Amino acid sequence: MNEPIFELSNVEYIYPGGVRALRGIDLTVMPGESIAIMGTNGSGKSTLLKIMDGLYFPSKGVIKALGAELSERQFQEESFAFAFRKKVGLLFQDPDVQLFSTTVLDEVAFAPLNMGMDREEAMIRVYSALDALGIENLKDRAPYMLSEGEKKKVAMASLLSLDPDVWLLDEPTANLDPRTQDWMIKFLLTLAEKGKTLVIAIHDLSVAESVADKIYVLGENHKIVAQGTSHEILGYKDILVQNNLLGQRRYRV
Repeated sequence: MNEPIFELSNVEYIYPGGVRALRGIDLTVMPGESIAIMGTNGSGKSTLLKIMDGLYFPSKGVIKALGAELSERQFQEESFAFAFRKKVGLLFQDPDVQLFSTTVLDEVAFAPLNMGMDREEAMIRVYSALDALGIENLKDRAPYMLSEGEKKKVAMASLLSLDPDVWLLDEPTANLDPRTQDWMIKFLLTLAEKGKTLVIAIHDLSVAESVADKIYVLGENHKIVAQGTSHEILGYKDILVQNNLLGQRRYRV
């Protein structure tokens, strides 16, 4: 029987200054699942992904990943930190937060080289990732000079070069034009078809409908207010309206 990738039990998070981002979160992610964490801006979606990535640690409650509790002490164990970072990758909502190298090639090569991969194997992975995302022509460009869609693809290529089993994605279609949004959805579906585990923070109903098997809804009270299959949750119009994921009216122009 498969063990959970993530198990969150009564997880809460309070930012310095007393701002509460999450309340009593119970959530389980199994291998190969595609899960959408849905909620309006400020509901805590990004904070939840950062906790699952070990960037933040709960103010209360417990999160387990890969069979171990995620804690600062756990990440001080080099073997665990190495295994976790190799298995779990996070795509930030804003690619500018994630990109820092002088060229796209260096950006995509950073993760595999930093994880101790020999340069020949790393470069094979790098060019494979660039080719898969159709951005090999950008390899000598500076990331900060690219369009929003190109930056997002570079950030995705940086993860793909490591080929993690678990992808945490924060609003992956945000600020993308319709064509690039369609590309992103198709790319996420190819990851799911390969058996990757996806946890996607999103407020776009069409993305959740296209990609997710299961949906958790984070309310504006920072609690999980609904969970179920994508078909079930997207059929609950009242819940979507109450949690600012769907408008009550449609207007004619």
